[in-house]
Amino acid sequence: MKTMYGMPGEIHAYLDERKAIVHTEEDRRLVGNAAYEAPSEDILTDALLSLYLGKNVLLKGPTGSGKTKLAEHVSALYNLPMHSVNCSTDLDAEALLGFKTLIHDEQGRSQIIFVPGPITKAMTNGHLLYIDEINMAKPETLPLINGVLDHRRSITNPFTGEVLTAHANFRVVAAINEGYIGTVPLNEALKNRFVTIEVPYLQGDVLFQLLKSRSKLRDEKLLRTFVKLSADMLSLIEMGQLPDEAGSIRALLDACDLAAYIPPIRAITRAIADKLEDERERAAVLNIAETFV
Repeated sequence: MKTMYGMPGEIHAYLDERKAIVHTEEDRRLVGNAAYEAPSEDILTDALLSLYLGKNVLLKGPTGSGKTKLAEHVSALYNLPMHSVNCSTDLDAEALLGFKTLIHDEQGRSQIIFVPGPITKAMTNGHLLYIDEINMAKPETLPLINGVLDHRRSITNPFTGEVLTAHANFRVVAAINEGYIGTVPLNEALKNRFVTIEVPYLQGDVLFQLLKSRSKLRDEKLLRTFVKLSADMLSLIEMGQLPDEAGSIRALLDACDLAAYIPPIRAITRAIADKLEDERERAAVLNIAETFV
């Protein structure tokens, strides 16, 4: 039997069971919001199904396409607190696993304690781990967690010597922006530990409904104009004439919010065009905008 999101009834029943779990106040704040609008239903369905089966999920798509929103949406539907790792070239084992620090008790005696990091917390408590921009990390850093991402679901903490085995509910979602400055290709060993899901930009009626529900702009004709603007910018992005960030849904929402109070061209300039470094790219965005508004 197929139910919500076209998934088997057993998964629907599992999600209902998860909803009944009561978290501590601290953990409750880590559960995401179910606010992702999917370009197609199979994106959310496949993410939920893969995590139900215990797979790691890699979300691949351009900046602003909603990869983090999708991770938060999954966190909400599974009622799983989410711990985030934001990758960069500075990422190291301490940022992933935790660190040792010196504290003093009430009697003034000093002791060294271990402060757990996001991976340690997620594994221990059976939470969701979200690794953002995973291909921004140095190639030598991520192999540290290969054991976390495969069938072993364990890691030896280099700071304590403890072998940490993940709770049965532990799940992993990662996100990747391909082809950006500072990114490196994921090695095959890491890629093979994930199920990959493409997350494209929203378009058409789905985008219109999102803008209508989440922006302050109430003029439906103008909202349709912003949808057309987005479609034309995406065409230029596909041809390599605009960078991915020009198609960001966040930026488009910002433009709609501003357009509720100031002229649309100015709103587009502030929210989209002026973020671009290349003068020709800024001019291209404004040329498109001027044909519509």
